[in-house]
Amino acid sequence: MNILALDTSAKTTSVSLCDDTRVIAEFSLNTMKTHSQTLMPMIEAALHTSGTSLSEIDLFAVSSGPGSFTGLRIGIGAVKGLALGLSKPCIGVSTLEALAYNMIDHDGIVLTAMDARCKQVYCAFFRVSQKTVTRLTPDTACAIESLAGTLSTFDGAPVTVVGDGAQLCVSLLQKDVPSLRLASEPNRTQRASSVARCALQYYPDGCTDAASLMPVYLRLPQAQRELLRKQSAKGESV
Repeated sequence: MNILALDTSAKTTSVSLCDDTRVIAEFSLNTMKTHSQTLMPMIEAALHTSGTSLSEIDLFAVSSGPGSFTGLRIGIGAVKGLALGLSKPCIGVSTLEALAYNMIDHDGIVLTAMDARCKQVYCAFFRVSQKTVTRLTPDTACAIESLAGTLSTFDGAPVTVVGDGAQLCVSLLQKDVPSLRLASEPNRTQRASSVARCALQYYPDGCTDAASLMPVYLRLPQAQRELLRKQSAKGESV
């Protein structure tokens, strides 16, 4: 089975072509260009260099959130268009769960953390053992300091942090939680091959049609949050 996987949830654009057991092609790009500029050329490159036609794709997988509001819409919109045109199934997976698959060869507890600004992160905890990822907590958006309570429940066991919020978490928490370990830089970045590997765990029951694929945001966009704050300050009903 050929899987075309995309991740546009953060600054890095990542595209991967995989089958059930291996990564056939993978391209990642972290530049100042937008996902709308880089995504489609990267998809074309992955298909062309691997000698695969779009009609040979059996499943489309995409990180569906949390993450950048604009980035998620671009990736999901691309998958919707491709899957709909070919009448092929697609799967949206948690960006945080896919990040845990970056550590698939690691045994231990993994904290996946994406920078949500203002010393907050989108985050979740997972246990990785014998190439199996098990979720320990739901995806959430929270202040970094609040993670100390959950970290204390692991009784000092090492916790490896991945994602673009990993460095910030370690910087703010390691003094009080010395068990934190920062993943190597390549493992901290979103990878489409991890999206594909995660999607395989939900195939075929987690498949959906293109029309039903939707982003998962965890919180309102900044503009809406600011509007609600102003309305609340004025005592307006919302």
